[in-house]
Parts: sequence; structure tokens; C-alpha cells
Amino acid sequence: MAKTIAEKILSKHAGKSLKAGDYAICTVDFCLGQDGTSGLIIDALDKIKAKRLSAGSRFCMVIDHSAPSPNIGVSAIHKKMRIFAKKESLKLYDIGCGVCHQVVLESGNVLPGDLVAGADSHTCTYGALGALSTGFGSTDLAITLASGKNWFKVPKTLKIIVNGRLGKGVYSKDLILHIIGDLTADGATYEAVEFYGSAIRALSMDERFTISNMAVEMGAKCGIIEPDHKTFKWLKALTKKAITPVYADKDAQYADIKQYNACKISPKIAMPHQVDNVTDIAKLKGKPIDEAFIGTCTNGRFEDLKIAASIFKGRKVNSNVRLIVAPASRTVFLKAMKAGIIKTLIEAGANVVTPGCGPCVGTHNGVPADCEVVLSTANRNFKGRMGNPHAFIYLASPASVAVSALLGKITDPRSYIR
Repeated sequence: MAKTIAEKILSKHAGKSLKAGDYAICTVDFCLGQDGTSGLIIDALDKIKAKRLSAGSRFCMVIDHSAPSPNIGVSAIHKKMRIFAKKESLKLYDIGCGVCHQVVLESGNVLPGDLVAGADSHTCTYGALGALSTGFGSTDLAITLASGKNWFKVPKTLKIIVNGRLGKGVYSKDLILHIIGDLTADGATYEAVEFYGSAIRALSMDERFTISNMAVEMGAKCGIIEPDHKTFKWLKALTKKAITPVYADKDAQYADIKQYNACKISPKIAMPHQVDNVTDIAKLKGKPIDEAFIGTCTNGRFEDLKIAASIFKGRKVNSNVRLIVAPASRTVFLKAMKAGIIKTLIEAGANVVTPGCGPCVGTHNGVPADCEVVLSTANRNFKGRMGNPHAFIYLASPASVAVSALLGKITDPRSYIR
């Protein structure tokens, strides 16, 4: 029987042939938790009286959502994580290491064909490596950690083909926002999504991570990009482990096939308060902004910071705008420092904060005031997402955010790309 990538990966990890709609117990290759979920994982392990951690060597925790701690309650959770990690000899990435979905990628622990579970909804990011990677609830993650396995329902697969070439000033963030706007927030609910086409193949690894990261924003279980020479080269710098990529069969059965022309896509913006509330950024030209944010597990990587710095070079952030930049990891931060990118951003007026989630989740760093408008490179703009349900969050590419921060108002970046 011909299979999709998801069907093949789950079949391999269940030890039997599976098709969409089947249920199976599957071995998990890697799992993770962050400081918003790891405390609950630890509590769940205590509740089920887990005596040993079967997946302990294939599990890590990351303190990234509230790093450094903004209050006593969060500090208690961080302490619990540190004690638990030491007791169980687990890998813990403490404050300043970065966002979980960047530091895990940098660790080389996720490979093509792997099955990955993370107590964070944007665990789908690792699909850019050709893995089936999906978000879990904390209790399910505890079960996985204790047993090394969990049950899965094999998802149907949506095939998305993007051909053509992205134009000047148009980036992978614009592409995925365009797709989400077309499919809607529940357009791929509980489906695997496979991305294909010349436009996808042309993307760098940083750009591909942006695509897979936001697959969940259209309801998808995972967003997979088949591995190629770029994937293998990227992984070669991180690990010496054997790589066994998984590819869909040519006659695999898909729930649907969607096709897009990259040449026709313009810079996009997601308006409050839904990620699928997408329009051309040119339609909002001139709308004043109060805060601009470049970072997160979606667009806080080296190439994102480099794009922003190229726009800010020799220029200043508008006096009416607060610009916050959060590198996705310490590694990204150091690389950007060596390249002079951080210096350029700071000279332009940016406020560079600790590598991690930064203002995205709304626990600290840059919480907006009532009625303020924020333009962010994050993946979500729900009410209260950045800590204030009375603020208005718009989502766009790093280029769009940078140009808008320069002018103090939402702006199409294409005329400002050097």
C-alpha cells in the first residue's frame, strides 16, 4: 500500500503497517517540555508514580517562556525543573539558552524520519527536517516520558505544492500567512501537511522552520518538508548520527491537494485577533504602531535578524515605536554579534533581550498597554497573547516589522529592501 510520510513514520514506530485513521502505540524518539508545561509534567509523573523514565535520555526541558523569571511563582517552577533535572540526570536548558524549538534543533537530537512529541504546540517546527513532530498535553508527555511510547491516530495528509519564486520583499512568513489565510485556522485540523514545490525547495533551513512552525495555526497535527541536500548539510554540522530520510510514495493517497504560485504572493499581515485574518500589508499602509517585536520560535533565527539589520543599517527606529529583539538562542545571539548584526540593531534603537520567547507569550518583556498596536514576527495574535487582552497584535515578516518600526506605521517593505 502506498503511504504518505506520516503513514510511513508512524508505521515504522508502531512496528506494523498503518494507514490514515488507524490507531497505534508508537515508540517516540525524542520529547521535550518548556517552563510553561514541565512543572505539570513533573506533577503528572508523581501522580502516576513513575519509578523510572524510559525516555529520560531522549527528553529535555527548556526554560524559555519566562526567562529570566518575572515573579516568585515562576521562580518556584524553574526551581522544580532544576531539581528534577538533577535528580533524574536530565538535560535542562536554563535561562538564556533560547527558545525550545531552536535549542532542540541545534542539539542534533531530531533527525528525518523521527517521531517527536513536545509539550508545546509549536513542536511541529521539526517537521522541516522531515520528522513527524507534534504537540502533546503535559499528562500525555509524562506518559511518554515514563514509557517511551504513546498512542497515535494516523492523520490524513494534505499536500501543499508551492511553485514559482517569491518576489523581492516577500518571505517564508508571508507565504505561510497566505496559506493560512486561504485554508483558515481549522482548514487542516488533525491532518499532516506535506509541503512541496520549487518555492519550498528554494527556501533555506531557517525559512523552512518558519513554514513548519506555523502549520499548527491551520489546525495541522504536523507540517512536514521532505529532506534534501540542504537538510543533510544542515544536520551534518550538528550530528554524526546516521540519517534515514522518509519520503512519500508517488501514488500516496492525500485528503486534498492545494497549489499556490509564489510569484503572485505579496507581503502579508495577520490582523487581530486571529492568525487566519490575513490581508495584504499594503491595505493597512499608514496604520501607526506602538511596539515592534522581532523574535520567537517562528522568526528569531539568524537570517531573520540579518534581514532586519540590513534594513536598519544607518537608520533609526521611529521615536514613537519601541523595538524589541529576542534572538532565538544563545548560539544565534553570538553568531549575530560576530556578524555585527546586534550592533546594527542596537545602534538603530532596538532593545535586545535574553534569548528565549521574549514578549510573545506575555509573561514579561514588552507587555503592551491598553489599545496599543503591536507588529510582531510571532505566530499568534489571539487576545491576551502578549499579556494584555486590550492590545492589538498584528503578525508579519521580519522585513515588514523592521520597515514599519522605522516609519512608525505599518508599511509594505518592498520599497525599502536594499
